[in-house]
Amino acid sequence: MKHTPAKTTEEAAPPAGRNGAEVATSRAAIKKAAPKKAAAKKTVAEKTAAKKTVTKKATAKTTATKTTTATKKTAAKAPARKPESRVALVRRARRINRELAELYPYAHPELDFTNPFELLVATVLSAQTTDLRVNQTTPALFAACPTPEDMAAMDPERLEELIRPTGFFRAKARSLLGLSAALRDRFGGEVPGRLEDLVTLPGVGRKTANVVLGNAFGVPGITVDTHFGRLARRFGWTAQEDPEKVEADVAALFPKSEWTMLSHRVVFHGRRVCHSRKPACGACGIAPLCPSYGEGETDPEKAKKLLKYELGGQPGQRLNPPAGYPGRPAPPLGAPAA
Repeated sequence: MKHTPAKTTEEAAPPAGRNGAEVATSRAAIKKAAPKKAAAKKTVAEKTAAKKTVTKKATAKTTATKTTTATKKTAAKAPARKPESRVALVRRARRINRELAELYPYAHPELDFTNPFELLVATVLSAQTTDLRVNQTTPALFAACPTPEDMAAMDPERLEELIRPTGFFRAKARSLLGLSAALRDRFGGEVPGRLEDLVTLPGVGRKTANVVLGNAFGVPGITVDTHFGRLARRFGWTAQEDPEKVEADVAALFPKSEWTMLSHRVVFHGRRVCHSRKPACGACGIAPLCPSYGEGETDPEKAKKLLKYELGGQPGQRLNPPAGYPGRPAPPLGAPAA
């Protein structure tokens, strides 16, 4: 007897009311519809993702719009600063000068010197370093070569060694040797008292000439160093970066008799209060007059901690400060700060 394998449940018992042909047709339809369903599901997923993207973009746009609106409202609330007239600028500038005179009645050149030659040499050495480091270096230098003739005859290597602490000592040594020889050969060993003569000396520019003229000869001049230029721009006295243009703009705001002392006061303020990176706005005596108020620390207690030199209870820059200076003198080279 031939054995016939048993049929599966599906084969043995088709669903009630459906014959074999119907079942086959149904299976074919299911297989044919499967890709369509998958495609439909994919389409639905894509549509859902697209809707989410649109929603996110709409939300971001709404947020940006709100932010822009808020910014505009804030800007609208802040009163616009009116352009300052020339007369108002001159008045404010001169008032700042008067206020600085009250804050620093002891303002002075912060280089130690006893004669025009020493001041000229010290000013040349002060490039790219602090007045303190120059003042700590010049006692030994002036002891070794007190006159232009002595300096012009000095061995270059020996001069370089004496001024090494001020940095860039090779270039500075060349300038000192050149200007000393020029003073000896062209000016009888004396420092000239005219700007047009001073600027012909090696290493001497307009800034150095104005320092010497104003403090050794009593000839008014504006000294535009880094501090002066920075504050002149912060005060709104000029928008220029070039030192000579800054000098011209500021000179037009003040009487000539004030130029030298104005320079000292502004530089004093820049070194002690109105620092480059973090000005102590909260401890500034001329804050109400400054259009740049708020660029630095405005909290009074925090601002006080930023003050330097005599205002911060620290030694000054001169080893031999003039009479009336309220701070402590600077320590000699190599000595610890008191």
